[in-house]
Amino acid sequence: MNKKELQKTEDLYQAILGLDNIDEAQRFFRDLLTEQEIIEFGRRWQAAQMLEAKIPYTNIVKETGLSSTTVARVAKWLNQGMQGYKLALAKQNQNHHHPSPSRKG
Repeated sequence: MNKKELQKTEDLYQAILGLDNIDEAQRFFRDLLTEQEIIEFGRRWQAAQMLEAKIPYTNIVKETGLSSTTVARVAKWLNQGMQGYKLALAKQNQNHHHPSPSRKG
């Protein structure tokens, strides 16, 4: 990614980090993405959660509606990527076990 594109994506990440709650995130992502893109990202996230829980690929394909190729790609990034899925899963598990006060909003 060139410097200009990197700055654009960093600006996007900053915008996401500035959101305070689920309602704001839903509104932002609905304006940013198509409904189908949001659904697809949700399915990939569900697949990552299921893979982390050691659920078989066939069950994940059936449950999410993703192709086996996409599930395999999610598995690859889950296990060999930049650890973004692992980081988010750990934070989600942490938040489920130790609820923090809700953010403003």
